[in-house]
Formats: sequence, structure tokens, C-alpha cells
Amino acid sequence: MADNETAVFNTIQQTPNLRSGLVDTLIAQIESGDLAPGQRLPTEQAIMTATGVSRTVVREALASLRAKGLIITRQGLGAFVADDPHPRTFSIIPTDLESIDEVLHIIELRMGIEVEAAGLAAQRRTDEDLERMAARMTALEASILDGGSGVEEDFAFHRAILVATHNSYYARLFDTFGSVMVPRMWTRLDTMENRERKKYIARMQREHGLIFNAIHAGEPTAAQRAMRIHLNKSAARFFELRDQAIQR
Repeated sequence: MADNETAVFNTIQQTPNLRSGLVDTLIAQIESGDLAPGQRLPTEQAIMTATGVSRTVVREALASLRAKGLIITRQGLGAFVADDPHPRTFSIIPTDLESIDEVLHIIELRMGIEVEAAGLAAQRRTDEDLERMAARMTALEASILDGGSGVEEDFAFHRAILVATHNSYYARLFDTFGSVMVPRMWTRLDTMENRERKKYIARMQREHGLIFNAIHAGEPTAAQRAMRIHLNKSAARFFELRDQAIQR
């Protein structure tokens, strides 16, 4: 058993995010078949000994694997690889976004979905769709000015664009992920002074306004361009945060 456990964990990359490193290693072992369906995982203590990480990190990693449907736990027996460790549904959970690189991957994913959706919305939107988008923009501004994060309101604005495609699969896809698709926890609005907060709102609403105006005008190419610019600027802000973290 000891030799098997060593083989399982000898590929863990020592990254600043130890939980993600452990999760990625276990996922790779499950997907490759090194950890077979039904196989019992090593105990928490064995994982701690093999990796040098804390019990908290181990438990968070196992919780993430359970949420993904890759492992199951049996009372008094431990954790086992699921009989069918290839989940039929894709999910993103908050603990997947504990590093800026992971957030940038989500923005990349959103780019592939939302740019096309913005073009379709410009072709298909109704007056009701436009009213919904405008209301979401207003709610977002009010939330942030009131001291909130604006995550739910920002998500609602982007979702309103997906609804305006009148292809229900777009909105259903976003609903699968929920507001985790808007990883605002890195922005730290709570640390901003009022002036800085207002500047942030103005910039975000200007970008949203360009998307809205293009959809309102029925200009698919302009809507796609505005959405791409908005998401690229979001990515740029996270690249800046990452650079600042590296320099500390």
C-alpha cells in the first residue's frame, strides 16, 4: 500500500495553492486509471504524510473531488473513487477559483460563450429583453454604491444577454455555474474608498453600456466587439493583480 501511495502522490506540484495541486494530481490519477473505479483512497493521514500538506488542505481537496462527482465517502470506511468517475455534468465551484490563473481560465471560457451570445442577442432581442438588461445595469450600480459586491447583479446583467439570444441553452449553461462565473472576490471593493469605488463603477458601466447600446442598435458585430473588449479588460485587470502579487 505504501508503494502505491507514493506512486499516487509523487507528481504533486508544489504550487502556492496546495489544495489545487493535490486536486489536480488526484484528478489526473483518476482519469488515467491509476486510481481505478471503486478503489479506496489513502487515509487523510497517509495523504498528509505523502504530501506534507495540512489536514485542512486534504479535507478541502477531497470535498472538491466529491463536489465534482469523482469520489464518494462511506461512513467509517473512507473515500473511494466513484464507480463512474467521469461526471456527465460539468461544474465550477467557488473553491476552483482560488488562484488568479484559474480566474483567467474562466474569463477565457466566458469569452467563447458570451461573445457569440452578444451577437445573437443583437439580432434577436425584444423590447422586454432590453428593459431587463437596463434594469440589471441599474441594479448593479446601486448595489456597489451601497457597499455590496455587485456579483449577483453583474451575473444577472450578463445572463440577461444570454436570455436575449432566445436560445435557452445559453442561459441554462450559465445557470449551471451560477455567479461563480463573476469572480468578484479578487476585486476587493470593500477596501476601496468612495472615490475609487465610483471610478470603478463608471468604468464597468461604460463597458456594459457599449455592449447594451450595440445590442439595442441591432448591430451584432459591434456587440461582439464590445463584449470581447469588456472581457479582455477584465482579464487585463487580473493580469495586473497577478503581477502585483508576484512583486510582493
